[in-house]
Formats: sequence, structure tokens, C-alpha cells
Amino acid sequence: MSSSPSPTSPADRIVALDAIRGVAVLGILVINVWVFAMPEATLLNPTVYGDFSGANYWAWLVGHVFFELKFITLFSVLFGAGILLFTRRRESTGDDALRLHFRRTGWLIAIGLAHAYLLWYGDILVAYGLCALWVVLLRDWAPTTKFAFGLALIAVPSALELLTALVADPELIAGQWRPAESALRTEVEAYRGGWIDQLSHRVPTAFERQTTGFLGLAFWRVGGSIAVGMALFEWGVLTDERSDRFYRRLALWGAVVGLGAVLAGVAYIEANGWGADAALFWRQFNYWGSLPLAGSYVGLVTLFCRRFPGVVVAWMAAVGRTAFTNYLLQTVLATSLFYGHGLGLFGSLTRVELLVVVVAIWTVQVALSVLWLRTFRFGPVEWLWRTLTYGDRQPLLDRR
Repeated sequence: MSSSPSPTSPADRIVALDAIRGVAVLGILVINVWVFAMPEATLLNPTVYGDFSGANYWAWLVGHVFFELKFITLFSVLFGAGILLFTRRRESTGDDALRLHFRRTGWLIAIGLAHAYLLWYGDILVAYGLCALWVVLLRDWAPTTKFAFGLALIAVPSALELLTALVADPELIAGQWRPAESALRTEVEAYRGGWIDQLSHRVPTAFERQTTGFLGLAFWRVGGSIAVGMALFEWGVLTDERSDRFYRRLALWGAVVGLGAVLAGVAYIEANGWGADAALFWRQFNYWGSLPLAGSYVGLVTLFCRRFPGVVVAWMAAVGRTAFTNYLLQTVLATSLFYGHGLGLFGSLTRVELLVVVVAIWTVQVALSVLWLRTFRFGPVEWLWRTLTYGDRQPLLDRR
């Protein structure tokens, strides 16, 4: 047995996997910026706050159709691949893989809790960590079984929402779909205030997401996506091991099915005048359409890596190698712009202007990731996570 387990060397990393992860972490900002910059209710119903006409409508539409749920799904799938990659490499070196996995996961949850309660309630790390505690036990299942089980888990929230739409009190659904103006104003005022003022909304919202929200949605959707990611990793889909023909078909049919479902959902909610009675049914179109469309993105990025293995792929891989750092950096940059302890722009920018913010943050993140990895082996948060996981200070400088 190895007496001193160590993390994966940069030389042993899978470029396509890192590039997909880089695209995923950048893509989630297009949706997260809505929650950073506007009242939480806009994620459910975009008509409740801000201008929703003209260019701003189209900015929302692009985000909803091409980004919403697609990149967080991709990120979750890749997290599943990461669990399998980590445990198998540790087992191959004779280390206690499960012990290291649980230690690694415990620190992930701790960092996620700090992120959620100190900075931003929209944290996903806690959900990943809680799911990782049990999904790892599926690692020896056959890939087909993991894939089918993952899809079954993903189906649970959808079934629960459809049942709710049929039996719940319409007034309750309407209240959630279109909250009172006073509630929206209170949230805006809180986030335009100082850090202490923000706690009045952030703490209860983060707690709700990590308790009832987790049990109602993330346990199933995130856990299922992680299981699906494990299967796709074993099938070689995420690691650039399949044929060009396979990835072309994945890109084409994933886009056809996914875009068809999402666009049908937009047509449905528009036809129903954005009414609360159609809200829970509308969500199902994107809920399911996001899965094949995320698969399409895997195919497209992999094909791009094969056709153009140059500077753009290197940039995306650099962002992917520092994905943990970049995820938290997005929060630091965005809250510094939108919250009262920074520029206090919460609730002030249009959706078009938010896209400009997204591109600016992307530019900063790509540049910093590339520059950082010219000197260092890991991103700063990745280095901290590895050091805490292995209980030994990991080398940070790249001595190639």
C-alpha cells in the first residue's frame, strides 16, 4: 500500500474532459448571473422583474434555450466522472480509495457551506457533496445499470412537479409563480445593502435549498446526473474514446431532441400567457430537453478538440483544470459587482447588460486560468482541496 497518496499529475490529465469541464463552468454563469443580479423569483418566472421585451426578451430566450439546466447538468455529469476517476486511480495505487473519497467530500461540503452562507445562496457544492456520499457506492455497478438508475432518479422531481400541478392549491402555486412586489423590493434592498443586511435573505434561502429543496430536487436530479456521468465515463463518452461518427450523432440528435423540447416549452408558456396554471407543466420541457442538449454539447466540444487541438482547446482545458477556483471566482466577481458591499448594482441591469457582464467575467477567467497554470500545477482552491484531502501539503509550483 502506498504510504503517501498523491493527486493526479497534470501530465496524466484527459484534455477533452478538462475542456468540457471548462466549457461547463463558463456556461453556468449565463444562468447564475440572473440569480446574482436579480430577485430569486426570476429564475422561476422571468416576467416578474425587469424589462422582458425586445432585446431583453431575446437575451432571456438565448439563455433559457441554450444554457439553462444544460451546463449545470454537464457539470454534474462531469462530477460523476470525477468520482469514478478519483476512486479508481486511488485503488490502482493501493490507497484506501473510499476513505480518501469521504475525506475529500467532507471538505467539499465544508467549502460549499462557507460559500452558501457567506457569499451566495445559489451554491451547488453542498448538493454535490451530499450526493457524492452515497452515489460512490454505485461505482462497481455495470454502466448500463448506473445509467438507467440515474435516469430513474432524475425522473422523480418531474413526476412530483406534475403531481403537484394536478393536486396543489392553485393560489399557492400562483403565489410562488408571481410573488408580491413588496417581497421583491425587500430582496433588492437587502442585496443593495451591506453584508449583514444580505443575511436576512441569504441564510434562510440557503438553508431551504439544502434541506427541503435538496430533498425535493437536488438529491434526485444531481444524484441521478452523477450516476449517469459515471456510466458515460466508463463508456468512454467523456474521455474522447468514441468514434467521430458517434460524436457527430450525439451532437446532431442531442440538439434536435433537446432544442425541440425546449422550444416547444417556450411556445407552450407563451400560448398560456405566462400563467401560473401552466408553470409547472412548462418546466418539464426544459427539465428533460436539457439532458439531450447537454449530450450534444459533449459531442460538439469533443469534435472541436479533435479538429482544432490548438489554443482555444488549451484555454478551455485551463479553465477546466481550475474549475473549482473558477466557480468560486464567479461568485466573488459577481457579488462584488451586484451586492452592496461592492458596486451595489443588484436589480439595476437589464438582461442584455448582464450578458456583457458574463463575457467580461469569462475574459478574466480564461486569462487568469491560462496565466496561473504557466507557473502552478493546480488552481489555488484545487490545491487547497487536495492538500486537505491527502493531509499533506501538495506541491504547487509546476517544475516541468
